Amino acid sequence: MKREALVFICCSDVAGKVRGKAFPLIEIDKRMKLGVGWTPTNVQITCFDSIADSPYGSLGDLMLIPDPTTHVKLSSEAEGVPDEQFFIGDILYTDGTRWECCTRSILKSALERLEALAGITLYSAFEHEFHFKNDIGKIGSSFTSAGFREKRQFAESITAAMRESGLKPDTFMKEHGLDQYEATNGPATGISSADHAVIFRELIHTVSEKLGMQTSFTPLRDPDGVGNGVHIHISFLDSEGIPCTYDPNHKYGLSKVAGQFIAGVLKYLDRIVALTSPSVISYSRLTPHRWSAAFNNLGYRDREAAVRICPVSDMSGASKAEQFNFEFRAGDACASPYLALAAIVHAGAQGIEENLDCPDATEEDLSLLSIDDLSAKGYTRLPRTLSQALDNFTNDEVVSGWFPKGFSDIYRKHKQGEIDYLGEKTELEICAAYENVY
Repeated sequence: MKREALVFICCSDVAGKVRGKAFPLIEIDKRMKLGVGWTPTNVQITCFDSIADSPYGSLGDLMLIPDPTTHVKLSSEAEGVPDEQFFIGDILYTDGTRWECCTRSILKSALERLEALAGITLYSAFEHEFHFKNDIGKIGSSFTSAGFREKRQFAESITAAMRESGLKPDTFMKEHGLDQYEATNGPATGISSADHAVIFRELIHTVSEKLGMQTSFTPLRDPDGVGNGVHIHISFLDSEGIPCTYDPNHKYGLSKVAGQFIAGVLKYLDRIVALTSPSVISYSRLTPHRWSAAFNNLGYRDREAAVRICPVSDMSGASKAEQFNFEFRAGDACASPYLALAAIVHAGAQGIEENLDCPDATEEDLSLLSIDDLSAKGYTRLPRTLSQALDNFTNDEVVSGWFPKGFSDIYRKHKQGEIDYLGEKTELEICAAYENVY
């Protein structure tokens, strides 16, 4: 039977799902200019495919336009199996202006703000954790060579797929959780970092399916188990492309602008987690002693902190300035990489704008402190539920004002639709629901 090659053009939507349309490859030149049609109410399709309350109804038309720099093509070695080929695109009005709910456009606006304000470019990378579904796994395999060997075929296949797709493979390891693994790729500038995160997640699912496996990025597989996080490593380049995050004359080696950026992220963290950790089950993971984040604190090489200053090596041959970065730890893969990064960048830019002081790094277990003691030291317990996080986000005029007009209301309605879908399910049932869709 004959086949004709199709190309998929996609976006990472508010639910963090990759949605789009396919078109014949022979139409590539036309589609690069005109894209494909899109519907505004698609923004209210939740991760469970229910449709939340939409202000658009059945009205409106948009265009999903591919970005040629995001082209991914994976060659299939199996006879009769088509190549994987897709583009990531921007959702625009038919006159070419940015649509207010296009997550990629929202990040572009945040990056433009940062560059205009401080003259710096974001240089970042997403570190992903995921697990294999329906595998029993072996007790005693955390971080072991045996755990690596068990998934070596997958590891080498995903490494090849990453390189073929323009990503920079870094590390792969067996993580602590049941059949949980972690893979990292090299950093990229600006929007490309989030593009790579979207591509990486698609590659993980694609490669695992071709090998007869199933993978999930759910924040929490089991209420009593280990969660999957997404850690975002961040540094900055100046207008000449020179690293500008490190300054040995400032606190913890953070340059003035980096310290201000972190201060802004931590000041507004209890509001932006609605975008960086946006599922119901995310807030079971953001609890003390899960090696995630439960408070708005800075840590010096502390994996319980919301923002961690990462170590540098004197043996690498690279300068400290080239290596120096900090890590945002209050995120997971239910978030669109574009929305998560946009929220962080806006909060950091706000810290620069407000000329905030670099915070002190904590050296104590904040979970042992009372609410009054936390408040006296300037710390806040992060929201315990998605509903609380949404309240914090939408009720803060400064934070909601970073985003296009009407976006915060649309986002809240979308997430309320997600909450309503889960209804009276138990926590174990909610975990299973998210495992199936992410």
